[in-house]
Amino acid sequence: MTTKIAPEAEMPRGVNRWMSPQEVCDELRIPKQTFYQWRARHVAPPAYRFGKLLRIERAEFERWLACHAEGFEAARNDRGL
Repeated sequence: MTTKIAPEAEMPRGVNRWMSPQEVCDELRIPKQTFYQWRARHVAPPAYRFGKLLRIERAEFERWLACHAEGFEAARNDRGL
């Protein structure tokens, strides 16, 4: 008996551990060029290279996104963090 594994695109959001640059861009609604400009300036979410593939871990993307919310630093300082 063979088990068919659903492609990444058909899996529910948050199930995949790794995201492609295109998935990050789709989620942020930014052009791919912007993502690569951010990488060049070292402000993009952390990424890992697997051979020719560039992948972003979803948990790190979520942390990166939370750190870039407006007022994050002020709220963080108010809580003494």
